Amino acid sequence: MSDFNWLIAAGLLVGYAVVDGLYAYYTLAVVKRQAMAAASTSFIMHFILAAGVFSYTQNFLYTIPLAIGSFVGTYLVTKYIRQ
Repeated sequence: MSDFNWLIAAGLLVGYAVVDGLYAYYTLAVVKRQAMAAASTSFIMHFILAAGVFSYTQNFLYTIPLAIGSFVGTYLVTKYIRQ
């Protein structure tokens, strides 16, 4: 627990909430066949996802804010984004 950083945990929570929002946008772009929008979104998503992987390979406790951020992001996008 000594190498657990609350600032990193908060960044992961927010980052993964953003990733879930971007994933919804990515899915819509793919369905609409908007290649540049889908590719650009995927590019950004994978940078954020990689930061999460680097973090939880160093300390498994980072999976907790990661999962919470994913939950929050998915919930907010599905509740408030309408087509």
